[in-house]
Amino acid sequence: MLTRLLDFVARHGRGFTIANVIAQAGIIVTGGVVRLTGSGLGCSTWPHCEPGRFTPEFYAENWLHPAVEFGNRLLTFVLVIVALGVAIAVWRNRPDLKWLGLVPGIGVIIQAVVGGITVLVDLHPLVVAPHLLLSALLVWYSVWLALQYRRAPRRDGRPMRWPLRVSSLLLVVLLILGALTTGAGPHSGDADATERLALDPALIARAHALAVWAFVAVLAWIIWRVRHDRSEGDRDEVRRAWVALLAVTLAQGIIGYAQYFTGLPEVLVGLHLVGVGALTAAHSAAHYKLSSRRSPVAPG
Repeated sequence: MLTRLLDFVARHGRGFTIANVIAQAGIIVTGGVVRLTGSGLGCSTWPHCEPGRFTPEFYAENWLHPAVEFGNRLLTFVLVIVALGVAIAVWRNRPDLKWLGLVPGIGVIIQAVVGGITVLVDLHPLVVAPHLLLSALLVWYSVWLALQYRRAPRRDGRPMRWPLRVSSLLLVVLLILGALTTGAGPHSGDADATERLALDPALIARAHALAVWAFVAVLAWIIWRVRHDRSEGDRDEVRRAWVALLAVTLAQGIIGYAQYFTGLPEVLVGLHLVGVGALTAAHSAAHYKLSSRRSPVAPG
C-alpha cells in the first residue's frame, strides 16, 4: 500500500510542484483576507484557537472573524500535504535535488511558527511583515524548484549575471518596502490591534513606488539584452517568461497607484496582495529561464 502511494506521488511529481506554487501563493491571499476582514485575532491564541480548544467558538454576533482566521490556519495542513508530496517526488525522480525538495516543507513549519507568534504579539507589524515576506520567498523558491524539477529550458545567450542579480535585489527591496507600507497603513488585521509602524505612510509609499520604477527600468534593460537570444529549443517558453513578468509588474504598479489615490479600499488592497504572489512567481520563472544555460544562476 505504501509503495503504491509513493509510486503515485512520484508519477505525479510535476503536478505536486505546481500545486505547491499555487498553495504557497494562496496562503498570501488568505492571509490578506484575514487582515482585510479584521480577523487577525479571530483565534485568540496559538497553537490552540481558543484556550483549550483547537477549533473556534462561533456566536451569532461573532462568527466571521473566527471562521476566516481558522480557515487560514487549516490551509497550513494543505501546504504540509503538498510539500510532503513534493519532497517524495523530488527524492525519487530527481535525486540530484533531493535535499532541495525538503525546503518547502521546512518553510511551511517555520511559517506556522511565525504565524503563531503574530497572534501571540497581537499582530505587531514587525512580526506580520516577515510573515508576508517569508511567504513571498517560498513562492519564489517553489517556482524555481518546479522549473528545475522538469528541467525547463533556459536561454542560450551570453551570461547575464548582474542584471538578474540587480533585479532580484530590487524585488527584495520593493517587497520589504511594500510590507512596511502596509505596516504603517490602516489595515492592521484587527480592530483592537491598532499599533502601527511609526512611519509616514505617504513617505514610505513613495519609497516603495521608486523601488518599483527602478525594478521596471532594470526589467526593460534585461528585455533589451535578451530580445534576440535563442533558448535551448523553445524560444517561446523563454519569451513568455519575461512577457509575463512585464505584464504582472505593470498590472501590480497600476493597482498600487489606484489603491493609493483611492484611500486603500479593501478590494484593491486584496488584489495587490494577489499581485505579490503573481509578481514573485513571475520573477522566479523569468530569473530561471533568462539565466544562460552556460552559467546557471543559483536561486535567491
